[in-house]
Amino acid sequence: MASMGLSIDEQKAVERFRKEVVDPSQTKLVILDFWAEWCGPCKALTPVLEKVSAEYAEKGVVLAKINVDEEQFIAAQFQVRSIPTVYAMFQGQPVADLTSARSESQLKAALDQLLTQLPVQSGAADGAPGAPQGPSPEEIAQFVKVGEEALAAGDPQGAASIFAQITEFAEDNAPAHAGLVRALVLLGEVEQAKQVMEVIDSDPRLATDPAIAPARSALELAGTRVDDGELAGLRTAAEADPANMDAQLAYAEAAFAAGQRDAAADTLLAMIAADREWNEGAARAKLLKIFEATGLEDEWVVGVRRRLSRVLFG
Repeated sequence: MASMGLSIDEQKAVERFRKEVVDPSQTKLVILDFWAEWCGPCKALTPVLEKVSAEYAEKGVVLAKINVDEEQFIAAQFQVRSIPTVYAMFQGQPVADLTSARSESQLKAALDQLLTQLPVQSGAADGAPGAPQGPSPEEIAQFVKVGEEALAAGDPQGAASIFAQITEFAEDNAPAHAGLVRALVLLGEVEQAKQVMEVIDSDPRLATDPAIAPARSALELAGTRVDDGELAGLRTAAEADPANMDAQLAYAEAAFAAGQRDAAADTLLAMIAADREWNEGAARAKLLKIFEATGLEDEWVVGVRRRLSRVLFG
């Protein structure tokens, strides 16, 4: 959970969450219960959660409770819309939604399945010899994959949270840093994205890694963002004079920066169809940069690449 750009109270909330949930979840399976005093179903579920977590303590299961009235920022980060909401957390990430497990048998069945899949440390004392010190490179790669999947699914908030967590325990992981920049750009948090890029550029290992290139492209494209009035003006100018390539390119750049990637792609593809050699192939180069910034495996990119192939090769 990124802490850049947050208020003092929000930073304190993040720190509490890190101590009460994220840190224990590095080796334990944390049952995270979002509740409130006024919630009747929450009061009915609490004894079940407490009983099962106590019985599973030796297996490495612990219970953490988040009062949504007191920790509204944390609840918002998890997009909690109703309570009780219950997640299983491991190594800082939600690994299962346990909200529907309302009985002891249902909850135990869900936990048993998770415990066979995750390297949860048993109830031995913290700090004991051989205790895990953090996720393995393979696990980190898997977390990065989950973050990329969140981006591709149109969930930049979730992706940003995942990538930010990875960068905290894997400071030299270039794909995670790149993913965080791209997610922040999609959220419109360009200044925070620039701060992350400054961190990247301060580390030669990260700055020269090929995985950073898409993040640089995303940040560069975000630099053409304009307000709604200017965007409307650029669109009007482009529609009024389709032969004016400069006007078309200016609108395409601003549209993509504003999150209107279909409009940007449509405009650039029309430019390429009309004159692919204009300005040394500027429209095609811009479209390829958009592909790089978005991610070559993104379904939207795959679809637009097919359209580009039809334009180029008939």
